[in-house]
Amino acid sequence: MSGTTKERVLQALLQVQQDAYVSGAQLADMCGVSRTAIWKAIQTLEQDGYTIISARTKGYRLAEKTDFVDAAHIEPYLQTKAIGRVIHYEKEVTSTQTVASELVKANTPHGTVVIAEAQTAGRGRMERPWETTAGKGIWMTVILRPDLPPHQAPQFTLVAAVAVINAMKALYHNFTPVIKWPNDILVNGKKTTGILTEMVAEADRVNALLVGIGINMNQQMSDFPEELQTIATSVALEEGRSVDRAELVAMICQYLENYSDVYVKHGFARLKMLWEEASGTIGKQIRATTLREVLEGTAIGITDDGVLQVQLASGEVRGIYSADIELT
Repeated sequence: MSGTTKERVLQALLQVQQDAYVSGAQLADMCGVSRTAIWKAIQTLEQDGYTIISARTKGYRLAEKTDFVDAAHIEPYLQTKAIGRVIHYEKEVTSTQTVASELVKANTPHGTVVIAEAQTAGRGRMERPWETTAGKGIWMTVILRPDLPPHQAPQFTLVAAVAVINAMKALYHNFTPVIKWPNDILVNGKKTTGILTEMVAEADRVNALLVGIGINMNQQMSDFPEELQTIATSVALEEGRSVDRAELVAMICQYLENYSDVYVKHGFARLKMLWEEASGTIGKQIRATTLREVLEGTAIGITDDGVLQVQLASGEVRGIYSADIELT
């Protein structure tokens, strides 16, 4: 077992069968610490929100199945080499992007995941606020350090979208998620996921990419503000059951690692087909609002660089690099 004493104790408690106890002596042996240290770790876990039952002759056990997105819950599902192998977990942050930016300055390794139960100032594209419900979503940033020139960094939003889509498809079977160019994932026309990629770079090289991913997971409709109830949904609402957030985090890490390697080695062309297959934009009539103009036409595809191609009524094809997209 790795991590702090608290993390190792939690891992041990999660590994035992439901309703089974593990003694303080066993925990001390497993974690390589004293029983006093075990007792202090148990107290800290209880302060963190875990309900732990203790019995004088039996030991300790978790009171019920827990739904957190800390390392102890994510690591059993992980099948990656780098992404997710370092997890920086907080109960509450202003924004995981902000925390990740500070960790980049401290030279945190490639693949570090910053994840929180709640954000007080979550944000999306163009600094728009992102509504987060504590303990019911995935609010995370993945720190990547790819060997890429800066002009190839923006496509990582599309790479991440393909990773999230395929992670969802691997775990859930009652709905079909689609990508709304460039950074949203919709289910039945409602938003479940937003992706924000920010770059830390020098003139000729990327130091780090901060891939922020926000997913509505276990919210019920009453958890959303009234103004969002017609345009937002959650995985649980669409799947028809509560879902394990940590399991999806690990699956996203796996797909993101695979697709990131493909992109760095071969460019976006090899992922383009996967993106277009999952797109809810291609083939549709859209209105694209850019900083300079509003265009209406048919989305006919994306280029190998991830630029959206829109055919206007005149037949002219325009490339859209950044815009708000509405289906018409």
